[in-house]
Amino acid sequence: MSANEDQEMELEALRSIYEGDESFRELSPVSFQYRIGENGDPKAFLIEISWTETYPQTAPILSMNAFFNNTISSAVKQSILAKLQEAVEANLGTAMTYTLFEYAKDNKEQFMENHNPINSATSISNIISIETPNTAPSSKKKDKKEQLSKAQKRKLADKTDHKGELPRGWNWVDVVKVDNIYILVFELVMIITSK
Repeated sequence: MSANEDQEMELEALRSIYEGDESFRELSPVSFQYRIGENGDPKAFLIEISWTETYPQTAPILSMNAFFNNTISSAVKQSILAKLQEAVEANLGTAMTYTLFEYAKDNKEQFMENHNPINSATSISNIISIETPNTAPSSKKKDKKEQLSKAQKRKLADKTDHKGELPRGWNWVDVVKVDNIYILVFELVMIITSK
């Protein structure tokens, strides 16, 4: 059989085996991802397998560069990939994607025994706490009351009556400028009177 026929048969088998499995993802007809472990599990990881043109006579490309694996140290990733590469060499010449995913699932605890999750939230909170003192003085400046110019005070005084109150209906019409177009906005005020 040619490599393309082997790949088509394996692709069909993978689709039927993993149908409905949320851990499996077909990225393309020659590239697949499988999540080993449950969502939320700190020891869960994602393996990506991509077939070359001559796969299965040649080894597939194994990767753990997915964002999902950001909490795993590069040493642990290299260790997992090295163990998977040994399984690839043992299965060279046969369809091995399913075998590799199952091998990773069966050996998950062994693969992740040296795993200490890298907590990115801790580093972010440290950055935030470091920057917080720098932002505190600027918030004091914002508390300062806005000062009005003489012209603004005069205009405000012209709008108010002798008691300092605005006349009824002063805000019923407003002029709004949108993209160099002036629009009159009318507020509808409904007065309900009871007899």
